[in-house]
Amino acid sequence: MTEKLTRLELTWPGKEDRFNPEPRILLEDKEKSFSFEPTRKSSVQPTYDNMLIHGDNLLALKALEQDYTGKVKCIYIDPPYNTGNAFEHYDDGLEHSIWLSLMRDRLEILKRLLDEDGVIFVQIDSVELHYLKVLMDEIFGRDNFISNITCKVKAPSGVASNAQPFFDCAEYILCYSKSGIFNFKSLKLDSYTIDKTATKVTGAFNQLMEYFDDQNIDYITNMEDVKIFKVKNYKITTIPKEKRTQEFYYQNYDNIFETAAMSGGKDKKVLAEIMRQDEPEACYIYRYVPSKGKNAGKEISSIVYKKRGVIFLKDVSVKNDDKKYIVKQDIITNVITLDLWQGIANEGGVEFKNGKKPERLIELLLSVFTNPGDLVLDSFLGSGTTAAVAHKMGRRWIGVEMGDHVYTHCIPRLQKVIKGEDTGGVTKSTGWTCGGGFKFYELASSLIVKDKYGQQIISKEYNADMLAEAMCKILGYHYKPDAEKYWKQGFSSEKSFIYTTTMSMQEEVLSQLAAEVGDDNLLVCCSAFIGNHRAYPNITVKKIPSAILKKCEWGREGYPLNLSKYTPTDEDFEFEDEEE
Repeated sequence: MTEKLTRLELTWPGKEDRFNPEPRILLEDKEKSFSFEPTRKSSVQPTYDNMLIHGDNLLALKALEQDYTGKVKCIYIDPPYNTGNAFEHYDDGLEHSIWLSLMRDRLEILKRLLDEDGVIFVQIDSVELHYLKVLMDEIFGRDNFISNITCKVKAPSGVASNAQPFFDCAEYILCYSKSGIFNFKSLKLDSYTIDKTATKVTGAFNQLMEYFDDQNIDYITNMEDVKIFKVKNYKITTIPKEKRTQEFYYQNYDNIFETAAMSGGKDKKVLAEIMRQDEPEACYIYRYVPSKGKNAGKEISSIVYKKRGVIFLKDVSVKNDDKKYIVKQDIITNVITLDLWQGIANEGGVEFKNGKKPERLIELLLSVFTNPGDLVLDSFLGSGTTAAVAHKMGRRWIGVEMGDHVYTHCIPRLQKVIKGEDTGGVTKSTGWTCGGGFKFYELASSLIVKDKYGQQIISKEYNADMLAEAMCKILGYHYKPDAEKYWKQGFSSEKSFIYTTTMSMQEEVLSQLAAEVGDDNLLVCCSAFIGNHRAYPNITVKKIPSAILKKCEWGREGYPLNLSKYTPTDEDFEFEDEEE
């Protein structure tokens, strides 16, 4: 009998309880929106179509979902860590299961917002790290896990360093792709000094590939998804010590390499196959097509020489053509020991005790996976670091922050960046000068409210335009009023439109509409209608608000993550009795 396989997942009390948040419309506050034309030349192209949103981030993400699904290239979030520590701007002590539910709901929407080759970074500390890892495995897929980056955030000092057996100096950044297909750039650390001798610069790079014909090869075997070939014509020599000069390495830059042991995964299997050949110490090529990463779908070739993998100097160094030298650099790893957190207290001109992230950290993350013009999102914007760095790097950005420090921190900080008054952080390294802008939005109040009799009605805060936009968003239409056709307020396709009115629809009006709509289709949302609306096959009539009452939760103003004063009830913890 075959055992039934069950899915490996993280469970917690209340996991099956789901929110159905209202997709609110966004109201621009033009007095807080800001733009500035460049007054100085810059190597970075300013961006203008940026969004700064104030309000509960789950409601804000729901508001963005329709128009931005599949359009965000990179997401970075730094949510409350659920440590119970009271910060000045966040009180992040949450009951464990509630924290998981609230994170789950946000991560699911964030995944939908990502482009197919987009990535997400979530920064966290050790308290919830491993639970978050399993949760993200479930949402994004374990195969789409890219890395867990460890960051040194503080150094041991004072009494605090003696208060525990192992001083906690690290935070972590979980990185996932949406689909396993993503593009990235290999970055190298800039914290190095130039060595004066080629020996120190190049280390074990002492092999020269004088000649190598990768076309004149013999097929050996096709091992699973890897093809192995023996190279027939090549010439490899060891570089004499007296030739290991800067000039020699510069002139032969593309052909100098070192070898490294092959162990683990695909390399180990390839080596085992080569060992079965008559000349295992000869030169071989193996080719394969990776399923994910920047080379997904492309054939990759690797060289094996004397049973060791070949690593070219050009892949781990920089060639300076002006001064004609080679500088070997350390590749960025998933352990960042640079003291990025030092000296950032006043970065951006704002103080954000215990919550601010270094601009250099965000620059590093965005540099790996994004290009100028790509869209970056941070739904826990805090003091505005992600938006500030994205702007300085020429990326488009969306920032969401629920606290009032969106006014006291984010707006003034971003205005300084745009006006070119922020000279700190990554301003110099990015080449940023000035220019660009953003639009500031507030979340609209709930569309449906209760009157004094407890009946659900359309909120009086909504005018005709707001109501039309809200109905579009709730019913899956894109709001785009037509300048000539009053009834074309939004569309779902080239032939499908929506018209919302608080008036009562008369049959005469429906007849006129049907004639104008012609071969297209129109959804009419109105307070009431008189006559046989079914007589017009190109028109569908729905009454409001009854047509939308079951679409989502109404009247809920937030789904906050800073619920430290929340007191769990018996309903939050339902456990089955153990069998005796």
